[in-house]
Amino acid sequence: MKIKHGIVLLLFGILFQAGIAQTATEIDSKAMETVSFQSMEMMATLKILDDKGRERVRQIVTSSRDFSGVDKTLIRFTSPPDIKGTSMLIYDYPSKDDDMWIYLPALRKTRRIVSSEKGKSFMGSEFSNADMSKPNSNDFTHKILKEENVQGKPCWIIESKCKDEDREDMYGYSRKISWIEKNSFLCQKIEYYDFNDQLQKVQTMNNYQKQPNGKYFAFLMEMENKQNQRKSILRIDNFQVGSDLTENQFSPTMLDK
Repeated sequence: MKIKHGIVLLLFGILFQAGIAQTATEIDSKAMETVSFQSMEMMATLKILDDKGRERVRQIVTSSRDFSGVDKTLIRFTSPPDIKGTSMLIYDYPSKDDDMWIYLPALRKTRRIVSSEKGKSFMGSEFSNADMSKPNSNDFTHKILKEENVQGKPCWIIESKCKDEDREDMYGYSRKISWIEKNSFLCQKIEYYDFNDQLQKVQTMNNYQKQPNGKYFAFLMEMENKQNQRKSILRIDNFQVGSDLTENQFSPTMLDK
């Protein structure tokens, strides 16, 4: 009887751990769904601060629409003059790696951003190219580390580890830890760890605003690099649900227009 009782406890433990892992995956997916838009346009200001606090400012216009299950996003820089016209196009697929292109007006050339470049800096900021699209939840293994209050809000602490080295190279980190508010499923903070499992960057999301379609969007995002002491701040100046751009305008051949 003791042996049978031990087996039952062991099986219960295995099932309990599996349930936790599944729950963590569901929480992560729900958090992404809460801030996902099928169509939107926005204007934003990107501030890039070096380790001495010196500041560079960029103005950005972004449009995004869903076409047959593929989220297509167009990002254009409108100032300063030296980078005006620089554009990025992203095809965010539900079950395969994203496609990314960048147009550099100084070279008058559009080129594809390869997988190994997606984890690199987005236009000299502490945000990465990969940060410009939604991460694929299936690229990670998720688990709940603990629960705690953040500024009086009860949160799940979710660890998401890249499943393999290829995923690590693509995202530019080995794992991340997310603070997700229980009541709203809004992500409040993310810590990113490098390939040596050292804390590299911390992202915070603030000023969430509910949109007419019931989704939320963070109007202030900050990425701080704890290793080089640099910081980038993305402030949303104008946001609207919906976009009138046609699918043809979300084409690599249109980036130089």
